Amino acid sequence: MRYLQCLLLWVFPRVWGQSEDQLKNFPFRCLQISSFPNSSCSRTDGLAWLGDVQTHRWSNASTISFLKPWSKGKLSDQQWENLQLVFQVYRTSFTRDVQELVKMLPIIHYPIEMQLSAGCEVHSGNASENFFNVAFQGKHILSFQGTSFQKAPDAPPWTEVAIKVLNNDQGTRETIQQLLNHTCPQLVLGLLEAGKAELEKQEKPVAWLSRGVSPSHGHSQLVCHVYGFYPKPVWVMWMQDEQEQNSTQRGDILPNADGTWYLQATLVVETGNEAGLACWVKHSSLEGKDIILYWGGRYSTLGLILGVLAALVVFVPCFVFLYRKRW
Repeated sequence: MRYLQCLLLWVFPRVWGQSEDQLKNFPFRCLQISSFPNSSCSRTDGLAWLGDVQTHRWSNASTISFLKPWSKGKLSDQQWENLQLVFQVYRTSFTRDVQELVKMLPIIHYPIEMQLSAGCEVHSGNASENFFNVAFQGKHILSFQGTSFQKAPDAPPWTEVAIKVLNNDQGTRETIQQLLNHTCPQLVLGLLEAGKAELEKQEKPVAWLSRGVSPSHGHSQLVCHVYGFYPKPVWVMWMQDEQEQNSTQRGDILPNADGTWYLQATLVVETGNEAGLACWVKHSSLEGKDIILYWGGRYSTLGLILGVLAALVVFVPCFVFLYRKRW
């Protein structure tokens, strides 16, 4: 655990400067997954994201990989070389500490899988939120809150032993506070500056409708395909007379090869009752001009409808005036 503070210190370097209007849903998250099949074998992998963009990856004993041209942020090459060395030491220490914990607590048995998730999110006005959580066998067991480690609800009783040891290490607690409260937000600001072009990229979705496989006799499955949008957050819903159809089933948002996303939304209805149904798509790239696809072939966007109405308001009176004048 003593090497954890060194790793985080390098992962969250000190960088400065960014306008407040760019701080939009870009939490920085590091996830470590460590597997222990037995007492002599282990594997540790890690991933890091800024928002929905994966920025770093490391596999077992390998070095950290930069997944974006701007993933280095404000760190120099020398700082990253130092980070690689510290990371290797940390991985060895973490593995040894877990193995010693198993020896101390006979109630724990192999195979074991542990996850560590840490990071922060910066808001306008330099306010920030942070998190530091540890899971054992997929179940949340402890977190770092304020100035100390806390047991998670429903965590096993033996967790108290580990928490007591961690909280007795004042140096580690103070370092984690510094990293989560100050250094991590500074890293986020630097990455936002370096990756601004990609993070602010907007790609408009393309949508179309199809009929899926009928789930049962007398029923039809309507499918709304939404393709090629970026960033990832999107709202898709089947509507009837502007009423949301709560039986809409959304699939997983899947990645495309070009970095954009794809989604399907389905609705099962009685055959013959499709009239009036429409798939409604909202996305930041559309700037409020939502896509509306009507079952049966009609297509429109909310912006187009408003535009037509505006044109009628302007041109109809002119047309009437000219017509009367000629008459």
